[in-house]
Amino acid sequence: MGNMDVQGKEMLVRSGTKGRVLDLFFSRGTKICAFLVLIIILAIMLALFIGAWPALKKFGFSFITSTKWNPVTEEFGALISIYGTLVTSIIAMLIGVPVSFGIAIFITELCPRWLKQPIATSIELLAAIPSIIYGMWGLFVFAPFFADHIEPWISATLGNSPIIGPLFSGPPLGIGVLTAGIILGIMVIPFMASVFRDLFEVVPPVLKESAYGIGATTWEVIKKIVLPYTKVGVVGGIMLGLGRALGETMAVTFVIGNADRLEKSLLMPGNTISSSLANQFTEAVGEIYTSSLIALGLILFFLTFLVLAFAKYLLMRLTLKEGVRT
Repeated sequence: MGNMDVQGKEMLVRSGTKGRVLDLFFSRGTKICAFLVLIIILAIMLALFIGAWPALKKFGFSFITSTKWNPVTEEFGALISIYGTLVTSIIAMLIGVPVSFGIAIFITELCPRWLKQPIATSIELLAAIPSIIYGMWGLFVFAPFFADHIEPWISATLGNSPIIGPLFSGPPLGIGVLTAGIILGIMVIPFMASVFRDLFEVVPPVLKESAYGIGATTWEVIKKIVLPYTKVGVVGGIMLGLGRALGETMAVTFVIGNADRLEKSLLMPGNTISSSLANQFTEAVGEIYTSSLIALGLILFFLTFLVLAFAKYLLMRLTLKEGVRT
């Protein structure tokens, strides 16, 4: 009996020692993975800064505010590309966010059971389409249709408005900043719709059933139950879509026109940071030209970082408000 007690204690000791070793290994391994991500980000930032330094040293802050982009005279400025990147992303969000909300709400709250899976699968298939396919479709199908049927109406109606008229005036070219924004909006819809759908599906059914039980309408359930319960995740989903729109390259390159001009009209061709890099990096000759393109990449990196930081700030504010209410 005594021998059995001793053996049991030895087994417990060995089991405890093994558990502590595995726990230590797991803790150190996860810490290494986390720090590895930070190291990669810092390495990317450092490489971009080193590559962009000749241009930043030569042009200074005027690189961000200048509209000049002339490889012949080596005069470069990022304002046109920054403007195009921000405007196309804003247009994409104005289109993508409400449509994604509508899709997610329809699938989770209103859609017949037999139709849910086909629509959800279709949304996921749209997210899997390569961006270059969207660009080709936009250039060969959407842009001609937009130029023939939509842009003339936009110019004739909105183009004559006293305040927003300059934004919608100009010839119907088909390609331009507005077209690029619409294509981006179509591209980000599947990502945001999938995120919103997953968020809305995790709302406890008892909350919605209780609201319906006291006479709430579907709109009231969505407004007062579903959205407040998932608002933190919704903000994260919107920022995920915005990050995708900011960094999109090939689809925008096909349809934006790639013109280094700052135009008031959204119907006119423009440029984004990503499209500038895609079009010009392979033919960049000289240190300043190459460095200026790398500086554009550095600016895009910081724009994306600011978007993610702002999203994190919003999530923290929402969490703090929930804590205060509780």
